[in-house]
Amino acid sequence: MIDSQKRYQFRQILTGNRCVHPGSVFDAISSRIAEDLEYRVGMFAGSIASAVILGDPDHILITLTEFAEQTRRICRASNLPIMVDADHGYGNALNVKRTVEELENSGVAALTIEDTVLPRQFGKSKPELIPLPEGIGKMKAALSGRKDQSLVIAGRTSAFQITGTEDAIERAKAYESIGVDAIFFAGLSTRAQLEAVKNSIAVPIMLGSTPKDINDNQYLSSMGVKIALQGHLPFMAAVKATRDTMKALVEGNQPSEVSTTALDSELIDKVTKDQQFKDWFKEFLS
Repeated sequence: MIDSQKRYQFRQILTGNRCVHPGSVFDAISSRIAEDLEYRVGMFAGSIASAVILGDPDHILITLTEFAEQTRRICRASNLPIMVDADHGYGNALNVKRTVEELENSGVAALTIEDTVLPRQFGKSKPELIPLPEGIGKMKAALSGRKDQSLVIAGRTSAFQITGTEDAIERAKAYESIGVDAIFFAGLSTRAQLEAVKNSIAVPIMLGSTPKDINDNQYLSSMGVKIALQGHLPFMAAVKATRDTMKALVEGNQPSEVSTTALDSELIDKVTKDQQFKDWFKEFLS
């Protein structure tokens, strides 16, 4: 499937009437698994990228090139529309423009640009937001960097957890006014906050978390929420399974004694498309 078709599918979610939970993906295989399980969209987070590519926590040490390369591998592997967390765009507004250009060429269906001060500045112990005019400049630059108008660009803000509801709504309305396709809220935690947002903006809403108070898909859908993340458990589970398997082997267990959930050859054949390659061998190499 070509990139524009994936972006069209993502836009159908934004114009639909129900909230969708993305599959958290981190490499080619996880992208194919999510597609096979009929997720409608995949999500590649900046924090997970840092762990997968660098083995580091989420301190904005990863570069745009590293992120875009892994994104390209994920997008290439399946027909699943992929949304990515592009953090702060790796710099100022001009860097944001470049970020959008690179990620568009990597095949993403949607991306978010946030207004947090990143990386953390010297002497600061708590997260901060960039001034609103700078945030507006970044969103304008993101839209300017887009060549394929079907690519979804969402403005992201953590204002709810840093500066409060009033500032979150002001920022959302400002980003909406310059043409972003959606607003992604990180740290929104109550129904009152969500309802305040619903009454203030018309563009689709995306949420970075869904606490128990609002974790009801019917309610989220009625509030105009189109995308709601559910954390990144697949990567955490993969790390645990890898460690458990290695631990069993280093302790002297034989491969045949290790849990079969870590040794599912049929699943590996399926997600690596082994039969398709066998068919290609016959068609092209025989």
